[in-house]
Amino acid sequence: MSRTARLMDGIAPARRIIDQAAQRAATVNEQTGQAPCLATVLVGEDPASVTYVRMKRARCEKAGIRSRHVALPATTGTAELVDTISALSHDPEVHGILLQHPVGPHIDERAAFEAIAPEKDVDGVTTRSFAAMSFGLNGFASCTPGGIVRLLEHYDVDLAGKHAAVVGRSAILGKPLGMLLLARNATVTYCHSHTIDLLSITRNADIVVAAVGRPRFLLGDHIKPGAVVIDAGYNPGNIGDVDFESASRRAGLITPVPGGVGPMTIATLLAQTVDAAAQQLGCTPDESFPHLRSN
Repeated sequence: MSRTARLMDGIAPARRIIDQAAQRAATVNEQTGQAPCLATVLVGEDPASVTYVRMKRARCEKAGIRSRHVALPATTGTAELVDTISALSHDPEVHGILLQHPVGPHIDERAAFEAIAPEKDVDGVTTRSFAAMSFGLNGFASCTPGGIVRLLEHYDVDLAGKHAAVVGRSAILGKPLGMLLLARNATVTYCHSHTIDLLSITRNADIVVAAVGRPRFLLGDHIKPGAVVIDAGYNPGNIGDVDFESASRRAGLITPVPGGVGPMTIATLLAQTVDAAAQQLGCTPDESFPHLRSN
């Protein structure tokens, strides 16, 4: 049986967002003499994390955003990491901070996240950013949820009244995404490892988001015919959390891995970095990146 789902390509809309961010970054530089600057912090040398950070820094360069990389040894403890991030938070030449996660199990990741100044939390990982997303206030969205919502908007997916099943409840993906969808009048069900009869929930959902970090966790049989399927997972071998072949035979719209959610995540990070710089430097680019607020 051939694929019936329409692909939700994230590369093209992400490119447009980055192009717009580059224009705004140039304006910030012209008006203030400073280019927006994103500081990346990496603990250890996990190959995947090293690759992600390198990719994000390369995208920054193309968009006219300076990057400052802080590489810390794997033995770094919570106190040292918090001190490093606090110093970046107080550095006026740094406008956004990205702590590449996950960090080692010996580190209190939440304490590290909370050391990021809210105005520099361009990755949307602090409790203050989560509150802003939950209450529809101005603030920086968690980048992957923010990218997903903008991808849905790009493909004119009407969320009002729709049932969205978010499979995964992490503090920087599942939980904030549910809040953003709820703000757009979707009815949201959070699913997780303790959910009883997951199949009955996802089969009745109009939108299914897979964010569990387990390869091919959701199969075609989990999907309602014609549903929108967002695969926010990335596992070794370019494998998502959704079994693409079987799901694409039932879904109406589906994201590929790679090329779906990933590009939108990076684009959101860069766009929010430029806006953070503009706010901190008192600059007014012609057009800011629209905040994800409730309707």
